[in-house]
Amino acid sequence: MTVSRWQTLGTLALASSLLTATAFAANPKSASKVKTSSTKSMNSNVPADPYLWLEDVEGERQLAWVRERNKSVESLTSTAEFKKLEADILAQLDSKAKIPGVGKIGEFYYNLWKDETNPRGLWRRTTLEEFRKSEPKWETVLDLDALGKAENVNWVYKGADCPPPYNRCLLELSRGGADAVEIREFDLNTRTFIKDGFRLPEAKGGMTYMDADTVFVSTDFGPGSMSPSGYPRIVKIWKRGTPLNAAKTVYEAGVKDMTAGATHDFTPGYERNFVYRVPDFYSTELFELTKAGKLVKVEAPDSAEKSVVRDWLLIKPREDYKVGTTVYPAGSLIAANYDQFKAGKREFKVLFTPDAQTALQSFTATRNYLVLGTLQDVKSRLTVLKIPPAGQSDWQQVDQPGIPAIGDVSVSAVDALESDALWMTSTDFLSPTTLSWLDVGSLPIALKSNPMFWDGSNYQVKQEFATSNDGTKIPYFIVMHKDTKLDSKNPTLLYGYGGFEVPMLPAYSGTRGMAWLDKGGVFVLANIRGGGEYGPNWHQSVIKQNRHKVYEDFSSVAKHLVLTGVTSSEHLGAMGGSNGGLLTGNMLTQYPELFGAIVIQVPLLDMYRYSQLLAGNSWMAEYGDPQTKDWEFIRTFSPYHLFDAKRQYPPTLFTTSTRDDRVHPAHARKMMAKMLEAGKTAYYYENIEGGHGGAANNAQAAHMWALSYTFLWNELSK
Repeated sequence: MTVSRWQTLGTLALASSLLTATAFAANPKSASKVKTSSTKSMNSNVPADPYLWLEDVEGERQLAWVRERNKSVESLTSTAEFKKLEADILAQLDSKAKIPGVGKIGEFYYNLWKDETNPRGLWRRTTLEEFRKSEPKWETVLDLDALGKAENVNWVYKGADCPPPYNRCLLELSRGGADAVEIREFDLNTRTFIKDGFRLPEAKGGMTYMDADTVFVSTDFGPGSMSPSGYPRIVKIWKRGTPLNAAKTVYEAGVKDMTAGATHDFTPGYERNFVYRVPDFYSTELFELTKAGKLVKVEAPDSAEKSVVRDWLLIKPREDYKVGTTVYPAGSLIAANYDQFKAGKREFKVLFTPDAQTALQSFTATRNYLVLGTLQDVKSRLTVLKIPPAGQSDWQQVDQPGIPAIGDVSVSAVDALESDALWMTSTDFLSPTTLSWLDVGSLPIALKSNPMFWDGSNYQVKQEFATSNDGTKIPYFIVMHKDTKLDSKNPTLLYGYGGFEVPMLPAYSGTRGMAWLDKGGVFVLANIRGGGEYGPNWHQSVIKQNRHKVYEDFSSVAKHLVLTGVTSSEHLGAMGGSNGGLLTGNMLTQYPELFGAIVIQVPLLDMYRYSQLLAGNSWMAEYGDPQTKDWEFIRTFSPYHLFDAKRQYPPTLFTTSTRDDRVHPAHARKMMAKMLEAGKTAYYYENIEGGHGGAANNAQAAHMWALSYTFLWNELSK
């Protein structure tokens, strides 16, 4: 059982594949009810906002404005070249040769499959024996397209909670890809929804089983039950056959807290209930809910990631953790006997210690082993440790052969309760993802590989380092054809994120290869501070008042590409989404002379209003509170307020989604309005559905990516 901000809340990030996005949730019921009655600012040094009216998400006037703005991209999307690119990308996304990623539920292996026939997806299952075959036989469990047609709702599958004995699930369904979900109980044996089963109306929050007839539930219980961030702050226990209003409250977080939730550990012999409180993005209080109904706090640092694995409490500090005279550095991993820790004993086993080049990225437990995923100068490594049997305390390292020396490698337990098998996925910029079966201590067995949508055999990957303003070395990867000349004329795309301790890792993309590299472009991935490439300090050193360093890092990489002859400013483009949209928004307003074109996807841009829009309140631990004196430094990286109509800006494309209930679409809308008023060259595309990823199905995703790459190529290849 692990409680971390990644698992409980998600993350404000576009995936490193550059094809999907995951991030924070918010309640769409409130998305169109933003107060817009006044254009006056609460702060005297913030100018009045003439475009505040665009914050009404689904108002008729606002959507008419959106539809009119969407016409700006017609010159890009009406060409035969665009239509071919869009079709080629869609063919990749719909390909039946893709790896059908699976998760084990009982004896079956489940997969959500999307293609041209099933744009919303088939939730289906097979056996391991079948899955090992090149063409497995699948049994459909739920047809999302048929369900949507029957109910006249564009349902998108968001996940399922299916614990032992694996006969029922709590299934999450989203309208149009938003993060708010409706939860229904589903019978895996009959493959039907349970008529009188547990069911929650659309809201953000969650529900998870305690046992067959009891669930933890955290949702919108009415006025006062949701946090300022739009997340539930009350946890209740709900018994089968009783109305929701009869559920018993077990925990209530503070009115200013971010959220609260609960989970049950189903490990045989170690069944426990846990409740957690999340005061802010980087803090979590963990409590064990005893059988007597008492909450007992696990007295580890609130800022640390905490996991309970059988007899052991695992702690990953985000700040240096001093115990007596011993200091466990931020980013380390330590273990203590859980029962002894609760009794006050503070004896730890050190499982990992970071250094200047190496950071702990993840860890996963099988039945008998703990597997650590680390990054060494942004290259993946694995370390396997034997979990001590009950009554013992020595953690033994186990040799694990067959791990690729370069690229991104990740592992997850196939069934942590039953076996030591792992799913291993591996990829790099030039090699499609491979899924392998890995029994700890044995060589991995490749099961599936994605098609070679793009042939990278004639391309090269280099890792270079730029020097930021304060002297920090910033790594970046550069992907280009082996015959590329360093003559400063190469159309070059620079991508970055720089926030929330999310690392940007090497990944293959057939879309990028076909739409950009094969045309003669160069791709660059910047590992700027704010991410997790070098552990917590790489992130913590640039939050709030030090945020400017993120943008200095990215601009330093841009300058280094010019200095080394890879490209020149007129041929250099930038792209980023969500927090990365804030990054590229700052490139637009602070460093316009460095770029020939910029793509800003599902962005944060109005940093004065961000904390009042949807889930923005939850990100104040990253950016600061603009309604306080923090505004003095926040204003220095608020693109909406840095915009100067008198300055020259490179051509810009904004993309967002009406159904994005994490980052409010008004960020992009209002910035586009300013650009238009000032007569700047700007394009705008707002998908009417799609959530924070910008697309609810493959066709929408293909359109969005074809648009972004077409815009960049047109501008940067001139």
